[in-house]
Order: sequence, then structure tokens, then C-alpha cells
Amino acid sequence: MQQLAKSSVPDRSPRSPVISASNLDLTFQTNDGPVHALSGIDIEIDKGEFVSFIGPSGCGKTTFLRCIAALETPTGGQLTVNGMTPDAARRARAYGYVFQAAGLYPWRTIEKNIALPLEIMGYSKSEQNERIARVLDLVELSNFGKKYPWQLSGGMQQRASIARALAFDADILLMDEPFGALDEIVRDHLNEQLLELWARTEKTIGFVTHSIPEAVYLSTKIVVMSPRPGRITDIIESPLPAERPLDIRDTPEFLQVAHRVRDGLRAGHAYDD
Repeated sequence: MQQLAKSSVPDRSPRSPVISASNLDLTFQTNDGPVHALSGIDIEIDKGEFVSFIGPSGCGKTTFLRCIAALETPTGGQLTVNGMTPDAARRARAYGYVFQAAGLYPWRTIEKNIALPLEIMGYSKSEQNERIARVLDLVELSNFGKKYPWQLSGGMQQRASIARALAFDADILLMDEPFGALDEIVRDHLNEQLLELWARTEKTIGFVTHSIPEAVYLSTKIVVMSPRPGRITDIIESPLPAERPLDIRDTPEFLQVAHRVRDGLRAGHAYDD
């Protein structure tokens, strides 16, 4: 992705929340009894923020993202997206969703994969082509639209998946550990590219990760969660500047935030199940 000038970094001043959860609970009913996935979640995410959710496996971070996307239904509390219920926000096409796996159809080219939600939504062919070209440029895949997924690397497939989520220009981008399966070098590169993409598009991003360095590097706000039932142990407002070269990870400021995240994860394990 293209390097940004300082003047192109969007204003991140406080704005009204686009995602708001109050005392949110979710309990799954199973054959073995109830499973308490989320308990007492309280959080507000403002427009234009990059918010990472981090915690151990099974802590409910993906479940919360799925609640925002109306893929799961809370059993208690309140949750709004753009002032609407999650289901109403889904119908209003308020968000794009990037899953852990790219989920590209192997029989469709990259262009055709990106076109799929646009086809479903009824966009004209000319509008589809315009949007596909724009998002391919955003993720630096302009020369790969005619390729098939199996002809691309894992990192390029994830970039194509991000392009598909951006194609209908939703204000919110929900990302469920999209880089978790990639090697460290590729992951670092995509982290840099994602920050540049965020600066160019001004999306509100909710990002699930298991990686402390990734959460600290990417985020304006880091939400630390406990083991099941998922609870928030800490919400950390990042003091880092908007422009973040990779070597910022060696600075005292970065390490201080990472240490606080690690402390929050330890504190979460002190809860009784």
C-alpha cells in the first residue's frame, strides 16, 4: 500500500459511539448445560477508532464481534450499532466482516469474489466494476483481479478478503483474527498495510487477536478480556502516535502498553469461573 503523508492521517478526535454495549450477557444452551460466553460487557466504540479485543481462547472476543454482526443474539443487556439493533444494522449494511480464513470461492476470480456481495445487493455491472477497481487498488491487488485464489499467497488472499468486505463501503469493519495463520514477516507487513488502509478510509475497526504486539501496534483502544465467562478486565487508550513504523515496538511507550495488556490478561485468570 502507498505510504501516507502526515497530512493524510484522519482526525481521531472523540466522536459519538457507533457501537455501544451495556451489561451485555450471552449464555448458550447446550445438551451439557448452559455455557456462559459473555458477562457484563460494557464498552463504547467511537467513530473512526481502531479497537482490538484480546484474551485467551474461549474468552468470548469472537462471540462479541459476532453479536455486533448479528450472528449471535445476546441473552441480556443492550447492544446498538449506529444507534440500531445489530440486526437492523446488518440490514442497513453497516459493516463488513473479515473472517479468520479468507473464505474465497476457488472457482471465482478475485474480481468475482469481491463482486459477490455487490451482486447480492443488486449493484449495476458498471458500479460493481468501479467498486472492485477501487478496493483492489486500496489493498494493492490491482494486477491480480483476474487471478484465482489458489494462485495467490495466503497474505494476498486475506487482502482480497478485506477488499471484499470494503466493496460496499460500510463504515464499520469487523475483523476476526485475519492474520493469525500467517507467518510473522507477512503478518508484520499486513499490519503496516492495515494501518495505512485505516488512515485512508477512516473506517471504525473492531479487531480480534491473540497477539499482544499486534493489538498494541494497531489500536487506538485495546480491550482485554478474561477467560469464560468473557468479561472485560481492562480498556486501554493507546498513547502511541497515529503514524507507527514497525520499530515503534521497541520504544518504552510501546512496551509499557504491552506490559499493561499482559497484566490485564493475568488479572483475568484470577476470576473464579
